[in-house]
Amino acid sequence: MKKILAMILAGGRGERLYPLTRDRAKPAVPFGGAYRIIDFTISNCINSDIRKVYILTQYKSLSLDRHIQRAWNVLNGRFGEFVYIIHAQQRVNENWYKGTADAIYQNFYTLQQERPDLVLVLSGDHIYTMDYRPMVEAHLRNRADLTVATMEMGKQYSRDFGVVQIADTMQILDFQEKPLKPKTIPGKSDRIMINMGIYIFNTDVLVKRLIENARKPDTQHDFGKNVIPAMLKKDRVFAYPFIDGITKQKGYWRDVGTIDAYYEANIDLLSDDISASLFDPSWPIYTSEKLAAPTHISGFEEYNGTMYGVALNCILARGCKIHRARIEHSVVSPNVVVGEYSCITDSIILDNVTIGKHCTIRRAIIDKGVSIPDNTSIGYDRISDSKKATVTDSGIVVIPKNTAF
Repeated sequence: MKKILAMILAGGRGERLYPLTRDRAKPAVPFGGAYRIIDFTISNCINSDIRKVYILTQYKSLSLDRHIQRAWNVLNGRFGEFVYIIHAQQRVNENWYKGTADAIYQNFYTLQQERPDLVLVLSGDHIYTMDYRPMVEAHLRNRADLTVATMEMGKQYSRDFGVVQIADTMQILDFQEKPLKPKTIPGKSDRIMINMGIYIFNTDVLVKRLIENARKPDTQHDFGKNVIPAMLKKDRVFAYPFIDGITKQKGYWRDVGTIDAYYEANIDLLSDDISASLFDPSWPIYTSEKLAAPTHISGFEEYNGTMYGVALNCILARGCKIHRARIEHSVVSPNVVVGEYSCITDSIILDNVTIGKHCTIRRAIIDKGVSIPDNTSIGYDRISDSKKATVTDSGIVVIPKNTAF
């Protein structure tokens, strides 16, 4: 069995996810009513029997540190299992991480300590479930120096991802980073094959290529922009199409780097098919348990022609108190209180939010600790919403953490 070390990149600023990243790193943003975004990537490692995991952080990492300590202190250090956070330390020079490749380069000492045969490089801000072991097997079978996880996607998304061209042997022939005019899949003029940001490197090759990249004056120190395109000229670089282990079809995977993507990924959980894929009991997503009483919905009643005291197609976490209110097609996190005759639709409500009586909320993300007064309307008047919140082009209203109305 090859020795594998996982390194999760969690140091980005998360600017496109602002204001959810105003006080926290992007991987620490709550998700799905019970989790943090990074829980999915770490759980994939643990379920894949990869139990040496480093998380490389840089910006606003306190919330992430606290979560990792609480949720991921269960591995057995006696047997060499760990999930450790490594903060940017300027070990190599006076610079902080200058890119994804530089983050690994500045932490070469971990490779010297662990001496893995393979390094699994992952992103801490993606929502998906994946068994990495078949990808490792394909990497070894192809005698690859680098294997890149890929998936098919619509051509219109090319500006957000790296686009790869693949031979019949699965060897990668070309790599474009976020192209305006991407090369499409042969025979599918509206489809592209994208880079998922999941890499398996032979350790010796990774070290050589990152040293070469670090010495170049004209580099952004990025895997997609610099390292992988350079490797195509000299190394064996292969693709691994992502297939769901249950359905044997294209797997579910979302980069939640923007407000719209984060919102859509949460709402996706309300789909039976996607929920079954992400929350398969045989592939648990681990997190820190919230100590709270069961959720209570009270006061079933008709008022002005609308039924209250109901929750329709929702995720309700523990500790919520729904008093004669109505919630539809929404994700509600722990310890949320909703007052009488309030109506919430198509929304994401994070922990410890209190919503008063006779409120109407639509297509909103309400961050932790917000207290919304009685008779407040959110999501119905863009001009009014923009005075107290961030409103995306698509009309999603984001109320920042601890906002005082």
